[in-house]
Amino acid sequence: MTPTAGLPWQRKITMLKKIEVFKENDFSEKQFKKFLVHDSPYFKVINFNFKPGQELPVHSHDIEGQLSITVLEGTGEFLGANEEAIPAAAGDVLIADISEPHGIRADTDMRVLVTIAPPI
Repeated sequence: MTPTAGLPWQRKITMLKKIEVFKENDFSEKQFKKFLVHDSPYFKVINFNFKPGQELPVHSHDIEGQLSITVLEGTGEFLGANEEAIPAAAGDVLIADISEPHGIRADTDMRVLVTIAPPI
């Protein structure tokens, strides 16, 4: 029996994009490193790498949307308004409205992946 054209396993995948963030972005003793992984009309993905003590200061954006911050490696804290600090370790994900104050501070070498939708 011959498969019918157009079945899922026969459709051409028009976009697959693989980025090896551990190879693309390294660490700096001077300040955290930022690498734009993906940017489209739908969402933006940014990789941040921090050395111990480095941080992305608490900030917010005056737009509609949401963000996620995923810890890929290391430990530190998710930072919020009024000096709120939530422990963060590899595998943890913080999800918030982008208008909510947010930031990150590293205790060890720390890699995070930030997704913003819609992109700013």
